[in-house]
Order: sequence, then structure tokens, then C-alpha cells
Amino acid sequence: MTLKIEFKALAHLAWPLLIAQVTQTLMGVSDTIMAGRFSATDMAAVAIGFSFTMPILVFVQGLTLALPPIISRFNGAKQLDKVANASYQVMWLALFFAALALVLSIFLEFFFSLIEMETELRIITIDYVRYVLYSMPAFALYQVLRNVCEGLSITKPSMIIMIIGLLVNIPANYVFIYGKLGLPAFGGAGCGIATGLVFLAMMFATWVYSLNAKKLQPYALYTRIFAPNMRDIWASLKLGLPIALTILFEVTLFAVVAILLAPFGPTIVAAHQVALNFSALMFMIPLSLGMATSIRVSHLLGENKPTQAKTATHAALLIGLTTATLTATITYLARVHIGELYSNNAEVINMAAGLMLLAAVFQFSDAIQVISATALRGYKDTAAMFYLSFISYWLIGMTIGCVLALTDWIVPRMAAAGFWIGFICGLTSAAILLGLRLRHIQRKQEHTPIDLSI
Repeated sequence: MTLKIEFKALAHLAWPLLIAQVTQTLMGVSDTIMAGRFSATDMAAVAIGFSFTMPILVFVQGLTLALPPIISRFNGAKQLDKVANASYQVMWLALFFAALALVLSIFLEFFFSLIEMETELRIITIDYVRYVLYSMPAFALYQVLRNVCEGLSITKPSMIIMIIGLLVNIPANYVFIYGKLGLPAFGGAGCGIATGLVFLAMMFATWVYSLNAKKLQPYALYTRIFAPNMRDIWASLKLGLPIALTILFEVTLFAVVAILLAPFGPTIVAAHQVALNFSALMFMIPLSLGMATSIRVSHLLGENKPTQAKTATHAALLIGLTTATLTATITYLARVHIGELYSNNAEVINMAAGLMLLAAVFQFSDAIQVISATALRGYKDTAAMFYLSFISYWLIGMTIGCVLALTDWIVPRMAAAGFWIGFICGLTSAAILLGLRLRHIQRKQEHTPIDLSI
């Protein structure tokens, strides 16, 4: 019966998060398509600019992910008066790093002068990046407000506000890329302006919701402004920094692989991107479930129910493996048709279909590792999560991938397939190591008082 309760609780939390994550992915798709229709140079500028800004955005977002485990425990323990202070301390932390991003915008010409690229492409890329960086404070505030809601088990606003963001993004792209309403055509740089407006719109919408929602009134978020407290900020940083670095390492891993595949030619790179893009879409399911697991585990620990928190992780893993079976089956059966959605090049389609066979395999490990990692966030065990993820992805997965893809040491060079086998090895290692760590922490938690500090 308890397992059934946790199935229902996780589903209630996870489905709005899933729609929010998919909507966020669609924003990137719309940027690429609309810039590409303006010119190939502008699409390339958006791609390069996105590669530059994404690690910064992901890092700030990762820092704010320290908030749900903190305030969810307070909520579970009925210590509602502590939620506002914790939220403000994470806000000061996020705004500090957003300010550093603004400082970084001053040096963009210097950074991009170190990269060999056409003058027009460089100018558009710098403009795109600058506009995105200008909106970093709004992005940071949005992430804090979003995680306040999610940490208090209120996930539907994230879905609705992300949809609002998409509805702003598409017309804003149209206006600024193509020069409508009397404005000049900014081309790819217009995507940066549109992205900044999206961050502002989502920040404002989330602020309006948090200011007026009856569910949030008991937490008195706006009764007073809590000044920066270095002890609390440091505690938040110790919890959030490993999360931010873990996500950053995952993002850079796939970026590095794309670069390493470049010498093999555009066909192989294109096939790799097709398989990777579709896999990323499928990953939204276990990721959303994992985010829900972190919230649920934190809340139950706040209620001093470590046994039920353990049951919640078991329920999440069962749902994750079930959905992985479904998505892996779809990936396997539809692999050729999926390739045809992305390309009309027969060679790219065939290569992508081969890679998606490997993608179908790693979806099981991927589900286990992301649910285990996010559950560890709920237990505030983020440092170990960071180290184990780094060992799994970079030392094991990347090493095996490089050996198989780039050398003839074991088998003839496998190019993209070698890296994908490396992905499988890395994700499987992460699933095993993080799973063992989760089991250890759960046993330890049964005999340890619940930590209700920031």
C-alpha cells in the first residue's frame, strides 16, 4: 500500500516537470530552426553562442537546485518560518554568480578573438552571447523562484510558466531575427534578445504567482527581505556546487565528444547528433522523475520518515525502469524512422539507426543513475554524487570511448560507436556506484537524526 502511495505522489510531482523540461527543449529547437531560416551563418552563430552560454546557465541553475532539498525538509518538518530565509540565501548566491556573468560579457571580444572564425560569424556570436548574459540576473531569480515552488511540492507552475516562455520565445524570435514591428533584423543575435525576454517573462510570471498564490502564503516569502548570511550562503554553496559541477560535467562531456568526432567528417557528426538529440528527449522522462524523487525524499525526511523515503526511491526506480523499457523499445523499433525525421541523407540515417541501438541499451542505466543521483540530492549527499559521477563519466566512460573511437588498440577505430559504447560503460558505472551510495546513505539515515539546517 505504501508503494502505491509513493507511485501516486511521484506521478503527481513528475508529470508537470516532464512537460516543463520538454517545453524547455522545444525553445532550443525553435531558436535553431528560426535562425537557420534566416541564414546558415546565423544558425551557426546561435549554435556556437549556445555552446558558450549553456555551461553558464547550467551552472547557475545547478546552484539553485540546492534549494528544494533544504526547504522541502523544512516543509515536511512543519518549520515553515525557515523557508523564506533559505530561499533568500540561495537567491543572494545565484545573483552573485549572475553578476560574474555580467562581468564576463565585458571580455567577449577578447575570448572570441582567440577562436579562428569568420568575421561576420564572430560578430553575430558575440552579440548573441552578450544579450543572453545581460539577462542572467533575471534567469537566476527565475530559477530561485521556480525551485521555491518545486521544493514545496508545487510543480504545476513550472509547467505553465515554461509554456508561457515558449509562447514568448517564438514571436520574439520572429520579431528580432527578421526585423518586424519597425525593428531592424538582428538575425541570429535576435535569438539572444528573445532568450533574454523569455527569462524576464518567466521571472515576472513566477514572481506574480509566488506573490499571490494561496499555497505560498504560509511561508511569508515577501514579509521581509533576509540579508545575506555568510554561514547560510556557504552551507547552500556546499550543497549546490557539487550539483552544478555534476551537471556541467555532463554537458561538457557530450560537447567534447562532438568536437572529437569532427575529424571523421560531417556525416558521422550528423549521425551522432541525431542519436544524441533523440536520446536527450527520452532522457526528459527519468530526469523529471528524478527531480520529483528529490522533492519527495526531502519532504519525507523532514517528516522524519526515512523508511518511507526509502520506499519512495524504490517506487521511482520501478517507474524509471518501466518507462526505460518502453522508450528503449520505441527507440529500437523506430530507429530508422527517427533518423528520417532528422535527415534525408541515407548514410546519416543508417549510421544514426546503428547508434540508436546503443542508445536503447543505455536508457536503463541512465534511468537508474539519474534517479539515484537526484535521490542523493534529497539526502543532501551531493559531494559524493559529484565524485562518483565524475569517475563514471570522465574516467571510465570517456576513457573507454576514446580508446574504442580514436585508437586501434583493442579493435579498429569505431568512431561514434566507440564513444557510445563508452557512454554505456560510463552510465552503467554511475548506476552501480550511485545506487550503492544511495543504499549506504539510506541505511545510515535510519540511525542518524534528520538534518534540518540549511
